[in-house]
Amino acid sequence: MDKRVCHILYTTKRPEVVFAKGDAMRLWDTNGKEYLDFVGGWAVCALGHSPKVLVDAIQNQAATLINASPAFFNVPMLEFADALCNAIGKDKVFFMSTGAEANESAIKLARKFGQKEKGGAYKIITTLGAFHGRTLATMSATGKPQWEPLFAPKVPGFTHVPLNNIDAMRGAIDAQTCAVMIELIQGEGGVNECTHDYVKALRQLCDENNILLIIDEVQTGIGRTGHLLATELYNVSADIITLGKGIGGGVPLSAMCCNSELDIFEPGDQGGTYTAQPLVMAAGLAVLNAVNTPAFLAHVREMGAYLKQRLQEIGLSNVRGQGLLIAGDIEGRAQDIVQTLFEQGIILNAPNPNSIRFIPPLIVERSHIDAVIDAIRPFV
Repeated sequence: MDKRVCHILYTTKRPEVVFAKGDAMRLWDTNGKEYLDFVGGWAVCALGHSPKVLVDAIQNQAATLINASPAFFNVPMLEFADALCNAIGKDKVFFMSTGAEANESAIKLARKFGQKEKGGAYKIITTLGAFHGRTLATMSATGKPQWEPLFAPKVPGFTHVPLNNIDAMRGAIDAQTCAVMIELIQGEGGVNECTHDYVKALRQLCDENNILLIIDEVQTGIGRTGHLLATELYNVSADIITLGKGIGGGVPLSAMCCNSELDIFEPGDQGGTYTAQPLVMAAGLAVLNAVNTPAFLAHVREMGAYLKQRLQEIGLSNVRGQGLLIAGDIEGRAQDIVQTLFEQGIILNAPNPNSIRFIPPLIVERSHIDAVIDAIRPFV
């Protein structure tokens, strides 16, 4: 093991492997061992590892302008903002580096709305099993019971209710509620899908109570479900949409998007040193242009359907998800299986002891899926 790892602050258990190179669906460690990657940086590497379109965009922009300060407009900022807003049907966007920052910004905007329009309302309702980030506010929003004692006292004002229970959501709303924040498909929670009826009722409930609907598309957005956004899959309009992970294709990029009526921040309310810096804006535009085509999104849907079919064929239970955000259950053995397959050169994720999650780069092909199925089959 490289002795330099001693300088890395311990925050998670990592295997004794150091990655050195990536190309498309594959990674190589410093010993030259090859891995088939079905995690893609946790749903980040939408176009695979070091795709030419992204490398070219970054190299070209790096030779022109890397950072112009968040105090000024820059050309890639305007180009990407225009393309993204037109693609998702929103008027305004604020760019950041991580999904947690995007969700933190959405929380701030919702509370600003509550101050201006609802007499100081500040509470936000989220769902159990959700994951919204690792800042103190987004950890407070996240519905993970095991996080409740961490870093107390948490940020107040968050209520967690069961997913797909509209009565529980209705019962949690009071005069101090300013917003509801949900994932349409909970990724880190184990790929738990909202029902269409629930989402329709939720939109109506928000309208009736003059509260904002924030949809966290950090994991589901930018083609992951086979649609540019999961809101298209559910035919729902969000007041605020947050994006991250795949939007940068591997570089740190996130976004919070809304319409003009929520353009209510005042100078000093929100900001960030790396907001909309040119290098990452160019990367984001390259990823969006590559993903947002009928052929690319059709490929994601086709591969997702094929992956589901193959998982069901080998007997994985409760196969679920949309596009290339898929999970299946192996009671109590998921983490051990993932560890064994990693040693064999296949990278998967177990979000809990009972589930294996499949979030490969969106460029995955049938041959890659077949290789993973063959590896899993002996354990089912």
